[in-house]
Amino acid sequence: MDVILDTQTFIWFCEGDEKLPNNVRDIISNKENNIKVSIASLWEMTIKMSIEKLVLSFNIIEIMNLVFENGFKVLPIEAKHLISLFGLKYFHRDPFDRMIIAQSVSENIPVISSDSVFKEYPVQVIW
Repeated sequence: MDVILDTQTFIWFCEGDEKLPNNVRDIISNKENNIKVSIASLWEMTIKMSIEKLVLSFNIIEIMNLVFENGFKVLPIEAKHLISLFGLKYFHRDPFDRMIIAQSVSENIPVISSDSVFKEYPVQVIW
């Protein structure tokens, strides 16, 4: 199964946060699944950590190592994602989440998120 993690899901997985449901943790941990982390998530975390709006037990280098150690793939932003982003209705105000949604739409793969606003868009949301 191919899936994209939203930023919060990725953080909770890396931090071992108990808010992440077991079924979601199982999907992410299953090595047969193709787990993607958007470069938008990594960009968001880097910005928020640098201005101390986000405090994690990992620095950005360790986060990148976690991506690769877990066998996740970094999903770059491509032109087709920008085209999808341009066509999205404005239900969600967060620019990073909007990019993740656009990538999910464009790639036609589900996104794992607890954010209920994701369900306003034509994407399959797991959680």
